Amino acid sequence: MIVPRGFGTALATPFAADGDLDLPALAGLTRHVVDGGADFLVALGSTGEAAMLTDDERDRVVTTVCEHAGGLPLLVGTGASATAQAVRWTRRVRELGAQGALVVVPPYVKPTPAGMVAHFEAVAAAAPGLAIVPYNVPGRAGANLPPAVLPALWRLPNVVALKESSGDLQQIGRIAAELPRGKVLLAGDDGLAVASIAVGAQGLVSVAGNVVPRLVRDLVAAALAGSAAAAQRLQARLLPLFDALFAEPNPIPVKAALDLVGIAGPMLRLPLQPATGATRDRLAAALRHATAVERKDAEVAHG
Repeated sequence: MIVPRGFGTALATPFAADGDLDLPALAGLTRHVVDGGADFLVALGSTGEAAMLTDDERDRVVTTVCEHAGGLPLLVGTGASATAQAVRWTRRVRELGAQGALVVVPPYVKPTPAGMVAHFEAVAAAAPGLAIVPYNVPGRAGANLPPAVLPALWRLPNVVALKESSGDLQQIGRIAAELPRGKVLLAGDDGLAVASIAVGAQGLVSVAGNVVPRLVRDLVAAALAGSAAAAQRLQARLLPLFDALFAEPNPIPVKAALDLVGIAGPMLRLPLQPATGATRDRLAAALRHATAVERKDAEVAHG
């Protein structure tokens, strides 16, 4: 059973101009991230617009990513408001060849801590042998997964990691301090990756990794190696991009960024709208800055 560590990317789901899935673009994006040094991939998360997809489309996304993942582990988002739906999706992604499931705290319904535990117990029991990664993102789910709940989840053999996107460094630090041996804490915010790793996280699930995977890989590697100066330098250079990618709700800006670099189109599904001109300009400037840094680093490396 996989235990995801290091640099992971939450893949966007490209759409064609007519609104259908753009599977060739998804295949190209997957290869781009793999070639950029990812340690694992995540499909059908918030960045992947999973909420917009039919069950058949979900299957096609998972199959396409599996085909082009180059052997990297794949986590697939299977979270849902209803536990029964999360169970069905989790079983399905195991059938399709995924190595793990990213399971968000049930959105909208605001379960109690006891309900959260029961939810994850049901999902884990439904897919023995499949790595289960709970996903805490209060800004989307409407409820925070409190650290006091985690001991009950860590007792489940196939709950191997937590993706933590609360944005609360004090909470992140507490989770890391109380992490059982063999379990992993993954940062869920690009801008907090270095800080989260400094207090004990062992990896990152990145949005920016869709666009500049090599630079994000280097950032995570430097932070994990304790190379503070290198991590600080990369953080400073990438921060404008990290900020621009959340100038509007994710995944609006990352779709615009992928269009700017020619990997995939900017199309989204309603109620999401394309990025504004101001956001595109901001992204373009941040990408020019990041690319200049990448060129400079390559020149230094090759003398």
